[in-house]
Amino acid sequence: MSVPTTDVFRADLFKGKVAFVTGGGSGICKGMTEALMRHGCDAVIVSRTQSKLDAAAKELEAATGRTCLPVAADVRNPQEVIAAVDKAMAKFGRIDILVAGAAGNFLAPAEHLSYRAFSSVIDIDLKGTFNTIKACIEPLKQSKGCVINVTATLQYAGTPMQSHAASAKNGVDALTKVMAMELGRYGIRVNGIAPGPIEGTEGITRLMPPNMTADYINTIPVRRLGTIGDIEHATVYLASEAGSYVTGTVLVVDGGSWMNQNTPMWMGLEMMLQQGPRSKAKM
Repeated sequence: MSVPTTDVFRADLFKGKVAFVTGGGSGICKGMTEALMRHGCDAVIVSRTQSKLDAAAKELEAATGRTCLPVAADVRNPQEVIAAVDKAMAKFGRIDILVAGAAGNFLAPAEHLSYRAFSSVIDIDLKGTFNTIKACIEPLKQSKGCVINVTATLQYAGTPMQSHAASAKNGVDALTKVMAMELGRYGIRVNGIAPGPIEGTEGITRLMPPNMTADYINTIPVRRLGTIGDIEHATVYLASEAGSYVTGTVLVVDGGSWMNQNTPMWMGLEMMLQQGPRSKAKM
């Protein structure tokens, strides 16, 4: 299991810096925000519901002793994102770390997925990421800051019932590379984090039936679900000087699970290994 980030990284690592986090009011992105704040960062968290953001901001401030500004905005609307950035600049005067993590997902086979539902996920995950990065370019140029896009591993092996999310996240990965190329001249680094199955998140609750969890864990090379703490470590690394020569990269944090999408073959191999060595086949 992961240890607290403060056991590995300096507590004042991000002192004087400001993070702007979409999706920061809940789940993985809330954990990423808390990790940055734990190391001295102030933060702006953005999502659509102000009441949920207000509650999350209070929790984050209580846990870290830093300042958290909650700003309601829909990442699908460029003007709302620009307004949120303006509020961040009015409050703090800078943005050093951008985490683009707003996302939407659900299970649906393509033949039953509506055109509107497919477009909605593309709009939130892919277009929302572009809208957020574009709105933050000028502040990031001033701070020579960094971008962390929250992506996924769904697209690596064509995960069934995820045509919408896999397509969106594949686009996010491409956007990460292009933005790294274009913004590097300003001292801005752009990377991604691809979480695998993370316990205690909506991703697990919505996308994995409870009776499948134990069998699924047996297909993960490290034999456990991930934790939000695992993503926190990746976040602190990429946002810190430890990652100063890393850009255009997607850091996969999934215990190796994406490499084992062919579950039936793997379970067959597991059975063979448990049965022990066999005699050599006759030629």
